[in-house]
Amino acid sequence: MKKINFSKIALIIALGFASNACKDNFLEQPALGALSDAQLKTKAGVENVLVGAYAALDGNGVGAASAWDAAPDNWIYGSIAGGDAKKGSDGADQAGINSIMAYSVSPSNGFFNSKWKAVYEGINRANTVLRLAPQIETNVSEADIKGYQAQARFLRGHYYFELKKMFNMVPWIDENTEDPAAVPNDKDIWPNIEADFQFAMDNLPATQSEVGRVNKWAAASYLGKTYLYQRKFAEAKTIFDQVISQGVTSNGLKYGLMPAFQDNFDAAKKNMQESVFAVQMAANDGTGTISNANQGGMLNFPYNSPFRCCGFFQPSIDLANSFQTTAQGLPLVDTYNSKTLKNDMGVNADASFTPDNSTPVDPRLDWTVGRRGIPYLDWGNHPGRAWIRDQTYAGPYSPKKNIYWQATQDIYSDQNSWAPGTAINVLIIRYADVLLMAAEAEAQAGSLAKAQEYVNLVRARAGAAGSKVYTYKNPSDPLAGFTETPAANYKVSEYPAGTFTSMGQAEALKAIYFERKIELAMEGHRFFDLARWGIADQVLNKYISFEGAITPDVRGGNFVKGVDEYFPIPQRQIDLSTKNGISSLKQNPGYQ
Repeated sequence: MKKINFSKIALIIALGFASNACKDNFLEQPALGALSDAQLKTKAGVENVLVGAYAALDGNGVGAASAWDAAPDNWIYGSIAGGDAKKGSDGADQAGINSIMAYSVSPSNGFFNSKWKAVYEGINRANTVLRLAPQIETNVSEADIKGYQAQARFLRGHYYFELKKMFNMVPWIDENTEDPAAVPNDKDIWPNIEADFQFAMDNLPATQSEVGRVNKWAAASYLGKTYLYQRKFAEAKTIFDQVISQGVTSNGLKYGLMPAFQDNFDAAKKNMQESVFAVQMAANDGTGTISNANQGGMLNFPYNSPFRCCGFFQPSIDLANSFQTTAQGLPLVDTYNSKTLKNDMGVNADASFTPDNSTPVDPRLDWTVGRRGIPYLDWGNHPGRAWIRDQTYAGPYSPKKNIYWQATQDIYSDQNSWAPGTAINVLIIRYADVLLMAAEAEAQAGSLAKAQEYVNLVRARAGAAGSKVYTYKNPSDPLAGFTETPAANYKVSEYPAGTFTSMGQAEALKAIYFERKIELAMEGHRFFDLARWGIADQVLNKYISFEGAITPDVRGGNFVKGVDEYFPIPQRQIDLSTKNGISSLKQNPGYQ
């Protein structure tokens, strides 16, 4: 089975979009640049522009000041802003993230402008496909045209979903817009996003011949997610029922959970049954850069380590504590911060340290959080403070889901830059996410037993023997393999029959929300989940109070309900939309 060759988009970017590189305003970027309509009104021309629309998924296209500003996993806007992680590094490095972490942002913060421009670049490319596809003159069938349109509308739906969940009120620019600069951001675009995903679901095939192209079931999953964000629970349930019963990956595998939790973050096992929609990453692609190897995550490796750079994206202490369980293996939904897991805060790197082997913890902890004394994949036991840039600033932990294995680094890491890239895909939607969204829809509909069934599927996989971390056979040679001795006191179990029904809807939903927190941690979902649930102020101010008592990085932060659920419209874009003293774009409430 073929895979989309995103490297070939280099020619399209160089010729077709190069003239946009110096323009700040997304509305001022023409779709074609140096290539004429005649050159693109061919099957090959439209196909290449469509590949360009896919290529923009990585956020590295025209617009972003730095790759990490617009990273597709939203590690800044979803995970750091959501309390999964701290910025890390030290206080002065990438200071624009500090205010995002403390909910004191300004519309002039350049990170927002970078994200805005990078996402609208993807929309621009998708719109170009939609404008040109009906004009292809020879050697194309109606089915081919519908296929191009369906893929482009899926991608456009994704890009607008990104904008909607971040900024709320954004202008809808489509292939028929004649004067983009005149389009205000005064209309709710959810109906447009729904329409794009519905069209894609209705017109995409169930499978694709090239890995990486979206299919019917990816569109259905995203449509269900769109309904869920609007609290259209009945519609979401109907869609998720179809996805769960009929859905297959693009290469024809029936959707299911990977045998082990960590399989989702192993480049050797990507595009398998749990991958619903992923941004495809490739290492050592011949470009001499890491642009196709998750360049947006290049900062997020342990500091002073074999990875070279840079000490960002440190899991929070709150997140690590969330993986503690009862003696029966159930989560401590309300009391997880009553006890802080043993860590090496304040312990010198050369001092002895033994991790806690008695407190029961969910094994997902040690595939999500790098902590001292626990195997860090096959790189040896995490050394703790030695790999942390400033432990007193951001805590003792390192990220882990983005880390490649030492044994396969020659294949799946990319060293063509000052920080590494990886071939680990960025999972926008995976099947565990679908199951938990379906559980939420079921619980909202009052089907608590069905909701529990879906949650238990996720928990059962977490408790499987293969999902545990094991000690090394020879700690001085981690590549020698692992023993059969777990590295910690792993204890996770399914909810006993009838638990959700007996606890009632409100508590069942709380359990589902918590399951999303620990299953999808560090994957860019948390802030947007909290915002759509309407509980961001409660959860995040409590987080600031707890975390701020330990480290200064979030101290003084405050989440304001009714304001901070959305980020500000970039001031640069408001300024550029102003003609004769009147701006087409209006600022979100609460920002100046």
